[in-house]
Amino acid sequence: QVRLVESGGGLAQAGGSLRLSCAASGSIFSVDAMGWYRQAPGKQRELVATIGTGGSPNYVDSVKGRFTISRDNAKNTVYLQMNSLKPEDTAVYYCYARLRTQRWGRLYDYWGQGTQVTVSS
Repeated sequence: QVRLVESGGGLAQAGGSLRLSCAASGSIFSVDAMGWYRQAPGKQRELVATIGTGGSPNYVDSVKGRFTISRDNAKNTVYLQMNSLKPEDTAVYYCYARLRTQRWGRLYDYWGQGTQVTVSS
């Protein structure tokens, strides 16, 4: 069984910072891309940031220059450093990992259960 567990969410003031972590564990052979989605109340889930195995990041325009995604391949962990937070960043943040559970298995996407981020003005 594959598990993705997020941590680091909470309450921050506008302009503050939070660091999210997500560790993948279980029956994992290898991990490909990892990333973060978020969903605000009444809105669709959106992709926030992704990072490939080589460390190349991609960000949604609204977080560029403020958020930094990184990963530790040895720990199957992805991070999201969130600086200069805005109230608009308030959402449930979900991590994901594209991985295979066996050497010749196909790639599947897995999601964590989410962590709440609330930014007050």
